Amino acid sequence: MSKIWLAALPVPFVVLLAIALFVLVGVLALTTGSVSVSVAGLFGFTALDEMQSTVLWQLRFPRLLLALLAGAGLALCGALLQNASRNPLADPYLFGIVSGAALGATIATILLPDWQLFTALFAFVGALLAVFLVLLIGASSRWQRLESLLLCGVAVSFMLSAITTTLLYLSEPFAANRVMFWLMGSLSQASLTHVALISPLVLLTLLLGLLYRRQLDALVLSDESARSLGVNVQPLRFIILLLCAAVSAAIVACCGGIAFVGLMIPHLVRSLFGLSSVALLLGSVWLGAVFLALVDTLSRSLLPDQELPIGVVTSAIGSLFFLSMLFKYRRG
Repeated sequence: MSKIWLAALPVPFVVLLAIALFVLVGVLALTTGSVSVSVAGLFGFTALDEMQSTVLWQLRFPRLLLALLAGAGLALCGALLQNASRNPLADPYLFGIVSGAALGATIATILLPDWQLFTALFAFVGALLAVFLVLLIGASSRWQRLESLLLCGVAVSFMLSAITTTLLYLSEPFAANRVMFWLMGSLSQASLTHVALISPLVLLTLLLGLLYRRQLDALVLSDESARSLGVNVQPLRFIILLLCAAVSAAIVACCGGIAFVGLMIPHLVRSLFGLSSVALLLGSVWLGAVFLALVDTLSRSLLPDQELPIGVVTSAIGSLFFLSMLFKYRRG
């Protein structure tokens, strides 16, 4: 599909197509796994036994909701950061947000293994620390320049990742193994509590993004053009960083590290729906949710009696995606 082809379609048809694909992915995720659940049983046409009912509603349903929210949140953050920085390679990893959240969550996991609520709190503090360091370091080198801001984000990301690795090296092997598996990404511990933690942040970020859609469109042009249109560039960029820090911190705390979603999905959305902020944000939320739900279903179905870390699968898909883009541009 191409952008021109989608633009020629009526909007209601595109919306119905998106809803149909969303429902289809949900049904696939709920019925696929080691315990078989039929589509008829899912919709109540046939009775489910006790095990099927437990697996469906206590395990798979919260896991599906968490996958949808995490995918939507990561893709939304990637779209916002790419627009705010005018860099197509910007995502929460590049600005150090995920590395900071991972550091905080690692500290909480090692020091307070029995207090799961502190994981999210420490992850959020770590993400805010990463944002503060990016702004602080960038301020000494004219951080208003986007190139300086991005380089500061990369430097902070590597620094916080190094600290995380050192903590894992010094910790006891059991704790290090638990954290290492968590950092690779997993939805195996999904619960409705995680859903309740992430959903308000994703919804708030999406609503504010849509509310400031005109400012985001202006920001894509240049800082000077945005200022001439009455946009307060630096406060807007700072708000976007804080929102993305909050969403990324919550997702990393609940799901671990999931790479490439925030980087890859906005590229696909632009090729399908165009460059406007409304299409980019809504499309990223939809496609990110569908993509991560599919990947999670794939990660727990590829190997018998085993589950691949979801971050490994997204990294493999993302690397292939960007290699294909590289070959496409070289041919062009």
